Amino acid sequence: MSSNIKKFRIKSYKTNNSILKLEKISLKFGNKTILDSLNLNLNNGQILGLLGPNGVGKSTIFNLITGLISPDYGSIYINSEKINKIPIYKRTIKFKIGFVPQYGGYFHDLTVNENLNAIAEINLNNESERNQKVNSLISKFELDPVRDIKASLLSGGQKKKLVIAIALISDPKILLLDEPFAALDVMTIKILQDIIVSLQTFNNISIILCDHQARDLLRCVDSAAIVHNGRVVAQDTPSNLINDVVARNTYFGESFKIN
Repeated sequence: MSSNIKKFRIKSYKTNNSILKLEKISLKFGNKTILDSLNLNLNNGQILGLLGPNGVGKSTIFNLITGLISPDYGSIYINSEKINKIPIYKRTIKFKIGFVPQYGGYFHDLTVNENLNAIAEINLNNESERNQKVNSLISKFELDPVRDIKASLLSGGQKKKLVIAIALISDPKILLLDEPFAALDVMTIKILQDIIVSLQTFNNISIILCDHQARDLLRCVDSAAIVHNGRVVAQDTPSNLINDVVARNTYFGESFKIN
């Protein structure tokens, strides 16, 4: 079974030096408990996947990391520094956090080139450096044929590539991907999987992604965590996780196979 899982899995991050840690995180919305003393750890250079049913708190975890919301209890650390009190913009710049939302993340009425330049102008003062960065990303994501097309007219896969490219303008060290494979065809998902792994391999970016497409997620992560009842109830390599009793009982079910 494990032979069908990501053959290109990267091992170099296994020094186990933590870049991001959520410790005993609890959060309620009204009377509803979303997270209940949740612990989660992302190692430097690792691709970590989050799995769990709708409403379990996966996107909430991303919002906590970026600073969009604050936990009721618990601590968030980046590079061993507690960041609970650091506002969104300072957190994003200081710790170089990139975020790719499930929906949107681009200017609908601007072209691909204009979208990337709009963000590059905020991050890069030097015009030649800015042009080089934008052209490099357009080439990397094979967006050159549509560089002068408005973002609203792109295909779903092209839009996702554009939003990831936008997130890479600022050279993030931590990249959060919310449902990157949602509503995409098989070939586009494969292309995105290769892109995600290349970011890890060549850019040494530490990545967390969540997705309902469990098989697609497990094919491109080093480790995956099952979130259930507000906690991480199981976390391991994909090949180990799909055989984990708790993971099967709470999420995968008995019949789940990776292929």
